[in-house]
Amino acid sequence: MNRSLAQVLSVVFHPLLLPTYLFAVILYYMPASLLTLPLRVRWVVLAMIFFTTFIIPGAAAAAMVRFGHLDSVEMHKRSQRGLPLLFTGICYATTTYLLYRESAYDAIFYFVMGIIAASVFLTFAVSQFWKISAHSIGMGGCLGLLLVLNSMAPDAMLILPIAIAIFLTGAVLSARLALHAHTPAQVYAGFGSGLLLAITAATVALY
Repeated sequence: MNRSLAQVLSVVFHPLLLPTYLFAVILYYMPASLLTLPLRVRWVVLAMIFFTTFIIPGAAAAAMVRFGHLDSVEMHKRSQRGLPLLFTGICYATTTYLLYRESAYDAIFYFVMGIIAASVFLTFAVSQFWKISAHSIGMGGCLGLLLVLNSMAPDAMLILPIAIAIFLTGAVLSARLALHAHTPAQVYAGFGSGLLLAITAATVALY
């Protein structure tokens, strides 16, 4: 893969942006039978997700670079990934709580956000001893959640989003390898972990 394309894919599908993409699908693609939140106010949820899962963690990482705690926001060194991942996990867990506390929000919101938060803490835990691919965990988790949502609401017709997710997952994993950001084992383990976590957590929660 061309290095420039690999870099673009890594930025556009950065793990911090994946919750926003996934919630956009849920809010504007899932059938009304699964969502009670009025269409006209769904942008509020999407804006909150974007702010708490991308803006705040991204700004924190930039501040850590500014004050010398990180060499780069890309966190090439495994030893520097702990604090940013822990902070991000806390942000995601807080977002899950906010979605749970507000009765006007559908249960699917905190259900999905909780699994995403769990994937961040999994990345944090593994990163204490191995540089697993956060991109791969994120992409695997998103694909797993789409598969779960499709089983929950077959009338949602998520076949197209799932097909697109499969294609993009392959592209992003290839991009991480092309950039030599991770070894094949780190990329494939990340994808498998994210996918398995999403499906297992959903199965336990729903059944």
